[in-house]
Parts: sequence; structure tokens; C-alpha cells
Amino acid sequence: MPVKEPHQTQRIGWLRAAVLGANDGVLSTASLVVGVASANAGRQAVMIAGVAGLMAGAMSMAAGEYVSVSSQSDAEAAELARERRELAADPEGEHRELVGIYVKRGLDQSLAEQVATQLSERDALAAHARDELGISDELRARPMQAALTSLAAFAVGAAFPLIVVQATPESWTTPAVGVTSLVFLGLLGGTAAKAGGAPAVPGAVRVMFWGTLAMVVTAGVGRLFGTIV
Repeated sequence: MPVKEPHQTQRIGWLRAAVLGANDGVLSTASLVVGVASANAGRQAVMIAGVAGLMAGAMSMAAGEYVSVSSQSDAEAAELARERRELAADPEGEHRELVGIYVKRGLDQSLAEQVATQLSERDALAAHARDELGISDELRARPMQAALTSLAAFAVGAAFPLIVVQATPESWTTPAVGVTSLVFLGLLGGTAAKAGGAPAVPGAVRVMFWGTLAMVVTAGVGRLFGTIV
């Protein structure tokens, strides 16, 4: 009995949405909290801004992912519908096209004919979808899955800076949120890179770099407005 070997590409859909959502949740909420705290706002104002940012960001991420992945799903459905029509109108021509694909991939003509015939007898549309269009069940766009994953991941990530705000003295809000958020972002970036089969350190470093930049900018804006007020 053949053993199904797991591959990282099988996790691309939900992994991308989860990582993007959690990363945005931590980064946007931490930056918002740091900016508001730097403007000399009290803890209550910081929490209100943070919770509002969590709710708005989570819904925005879900909506954005749903619309984006729905567009991809619609494009895939249109391609499959066209391929289905072509198979019905010209099965011999589509068979030759499939043979040609296998020949280009390195099979000799007779073996390509045999493979194309057997796959077409089993499921011609699936064979053309996979080998001609690059569409497979494992990698199909799933809008609702992406939306819910993004929403949940953003909310979890955004909750982290708010917990830090509540757990630390008011005077320590900016450094505490900044440092802990960078550590969390680094762990998230490294874990995501590792899960995707890439080195962990570069993934952690680039996320921490952009996180530092975002929080420095928002802290500067908050301090500027706090001084003006």
C-alpha cells in the first residue's frame, strides 16, 4: 500500500492566511498601542484603541482574504468550465494536448500516450486540471477557510499586546509592548518559515525588522502629537 508523503505545499492555503493574520494582528495592534501610549494617553484610552483596532483589523483581514481568495476561486472555476467544454467538443485534440505535456516533461511518445490514456479514462478533467492548468484539490482556493483563518489568527495575535498592556505598569507600556511584541513576531516568523520548509532565522529577522520600523514610526507620531496637545 503506497504511503502518502506529506508536503509543505499542502499547507500553503491555511498557513499563509494564519501567518499573515497573526503577524498583522501583533504588528498593527502593538504599533497602535505604542503610538497611543507615546501620546501620553492613559491605560483606558490605550485599551479602547487596542480593542477597536483588534475588532476592525480582524474583520478587515477576513473580508480581504475572502474577496481575494474568492477571485482566485472564480478564476479556477472558469478555467475548469472552459476545459470541460473543450473536452466535450474535441476529446481527441485534448488527448493529444495531454500527451504533448507529458512528452515535454520527459516521457517518450508511447509512454506519454499510455499515461494520458489511463489518466483520461479515470478522470480526464482532473488530469487536464492538474497537468495543464496546475489546479489540484489540495491547492484549490478556499475563500471561507482563508477568511476564518485570517480572522481568528489576527484576533489571537492582536490580543497579545493588549494582555501585555494590562499586565504591566502604565509607565512601562511602550517598552513592554515593544519588546514582547518583537519577541513574539520573531517566534512567529521563525515558526512560519520552518513550517514552510525554509530556514527559521531569516524569517524571524525580516519580521522583527519591519516590526521595529512600524513601532518606531508610530511611537514618533504619537510623541509628536502628544507634545503638540
